[in-house]
Amino acid sequence: MPHSPDNKTDQPQDIPVRGRLGIDQDLSRLTWLRAGGPADVLFQPADTEDLAQFLAALDPVVPVFPMGVGSNLIVRDGGIRGVVIRLGRGFNAITCAEGQVVAGAAALDAHVAIRAGEAGIDLGFLRTIPGSIGGALRMNAGCYGSYVADVFRSARAVTRDGRIVELGAADLAFAYRQTDLAPGWVITEVTLQGPQVAPEDLAAAMADQLARRDASQPTKARSAGSTFRNPAGFSSTGRADDVHDLKAWKLIDEAGLRGHRRGGAQMSEKHSNFMINTGGATGADLEGLGEEVRKKVFNDRGIELEWEIMRVGDPAPE
Repeated sequence: MPHSPDNKTDQPQDIPVRGRLGIDQDLSRLTWLRAGGPADVLFQPADTEDLAQFLAALDPVVPVFPMGVGSNLIVRDGGIRGVVIRLGRGFNAITCAEGQVVAGAAALDAHVAIRAGEAGIDLGFLRTIPGSIGGALRMNAGCYGSYVADVFRSARAVTRDGRIVELGAADLAFAYRQTDLAPGWVITEVTLQGPQVAPEDLAAAMADQLARRDASQPTKARSAGSTFRNPAGFSSTGRADDVHDLKAWKLIDEAGLRGHRRGGAQMSEKHSNFMINTGGATGADLEGLGEEVRKKVFNDRGIELEWEIMRVGDPAPE
């Protein structure tokens, strides 16, 4: 790694931490698609202070990639240069009080929905969204007409230079499936507020959502959720414009690509906007399959599908 200022260190592994820090760590085991190469460095901080001290000591030229539970991610086969930060048990607490839910960024979306429901707070749309609440915030996740932007109140983050900051909606600039968060910043905690609803009604609604999801999506397969965004017009709040409400799965079906394969990667027969690893798929198989789909849809309809799955890292050396 390049030379750093006197108050920094050239080697991330030389920074004292209380969490776990490993070199050349396999990331495929940490992604839902089970593919991809290693991280130069993988850091799992013990708590917010541990993370802040590490980032403050880290050479500012070293790239930092915050990684959730890998539910919406393709890691390329050459792996990720720099430091991957993955939050764990020190960041998964969930508390509910006075109509609000405070969740650590590593808390699973489903767990947040369940705990909120038990307290009579309606965050039920999160129940069927894969991943953690930090990732859900970063991508303004949503379903059934509700988005994180609708229930967001505040967040805490650690900046790339190790400062702990509070964020409001204006800082994040919510849009469809995205927010405006500076590179290397790590969300550590999110506060959400939903409508008050009877817990038994919320439990019944979430059970219905799960049944509908399992009937229409390949939930038992190695998948990363929706592969492409719906090519619709969206407002600054992240809500759909009904005038241009096209569905990615319909365009993929019309292109004749339901079930289409490349190596071990396949567009699911059950839901054509879900990409799955049927066994042995590489990062190149997965990304290449997605690009084949994008090209065919564009050639057929003149519509350019945008990836919803994040692709990171370097391709494998030739």
